[in-house]
Amino acid sequence: MELWILFGSFTLLLLIGTPVAFCLGASSFFTVLYLGLPPVVVFQRLNSGISVFALMAIPFFIFAGDLMVRGDIARRLVALAGSMIGHLRGGLGQVNIVASLMFGGVSGSAAADASAVGGLMVPQMKARGFDVDYAVNITVVSSIIALMIPPSHNMIIYSIAAGGRLSIADLFTAGIIPGLVLAASLMIATWWVAKRRGYPTEPFPGFAMMWRLFVSAMPGLILIAIIFGGVRSGWFTASESSNIALVYALLVTVLVYRTLPLSEFIEATKGAVRTTAMVLLVIGCAACFGWLLAYLKVPAQLVEILQNISSNPLVILLLMNLILLVLGTFMDMSPLIVITTPIFLPVATAFGIDPVHFGVILILNLGIGLCTPPVGAVLFVGCAVGRISIWQAMRTIWPFYGAAFVTLMMVTYVPALSLWLPSVFK
Repeated sequence: MELWILFGSFTLLLLIGTPVAFCLGASSFFTVLYLGLPPVVVFQRLNSGISVFALMAIPFFIFAGDLMVRGDIARRLVALAGSMIGHLRGGLGQVNIVASLMFGGVSGSAAADASAVGGLMVPQMKARGFDVDYAVNITVVSSIIALMIPPSHNMIIYSIAAGGRLSIADLFTAGIIPGLVLAASLMIATWWVAKRRGYPTEPFPGFAMMWRLFVSAMPGLILIAIIFGGVRSGWFTASESSNIALVYALLVTVLVYRTLPLSEFIEATKGAVRTTAMVLLVIGCAACFGWLLAYLKVPAQLVEILQNISSNPLVILLLMNLILLVLGTFMDMSPLIVITTPIFLPVATAFGIDPVHFGVILILNLGIGLCTPPVGAVLFVGCAVGRISIWQAMRTIWPFYGAAFVTLMMVTYVPALSLWLPSVFK
């Protein structure tokens, strides 16, 4: 009965349009009352869920990414990507993907990636003869590359949801090769669709121009090296690296590029505060929800159910992927990480799956959910940038979904893609 109250009230509140954080908090409160526990337990678990030092990294990475967006970093990275691969079939579509890869290493946010890169690339692609649905689809799906590579905020959330025992440096490193594989898969899909539709290529500007654009974009690229190199080498923690990234972003945008007026700095500050408050409220309420799941022994019951279905880890991984893909279409990513990690991670480890490997699978899986209606936050951002309806985008997005799904299966069943690079750095 407790589980019926927990999941039933959560589903009902979600269906009537209640914000996800309040759905999680209210359903937890109702269940605690039914169990006869003190109501203050809800607030204690919420507080403990956000009173984690590693979470300090998230607001500073968000702030640094917003400063980079407003400080002309994205435009320089797009120009560099265009000089490198604009001459390939699909032209600006290929540029869009590589720009997302570069900018993802600065922002760590799929929504910021879709907004910044999409805001630059979609109008250019429309002006050069590309269909708007093609431009939006590439922008939306390629933005989830930012979730895989450092400084992915969601990797930090997963580490905390896993009990704080997983190295954030290992998770950052584990996502790099899968992120590159996803970029390559999307570039193949982009080439195939471009060839079918007869889209143009861009002229190669020459190595001299490429070098000038590389030098122009170098300060933004250095930030990627600072974040990853510092955390991986042990010079500073993820929380410390977020502060260094913020200071560096301020120095670059104010003193080097001189493209950040005071008004934009104030707006970036307000935006970072709003986003941080929203994310932390969701994490806190989801932590309470996850604690109740553990209290009611849901993970143990799920392990038993799956063991009755199959003892083959490959089958178990497929089932978990399918469940997560469905869940990702109905909920945002951050609360799902906090809720599903305590449920599925024990199942994964019970079947001999490495927790770091499972984390990469989880992040990529839920990232695909961000591009899928009805609650596809990144899909909504991309469609808003391109000024088209969700239906227009969904009719032709399937080749890019296919590329992302193939990548998910490769990452799932080839653990070396996730685990080889961390082992090298160790």
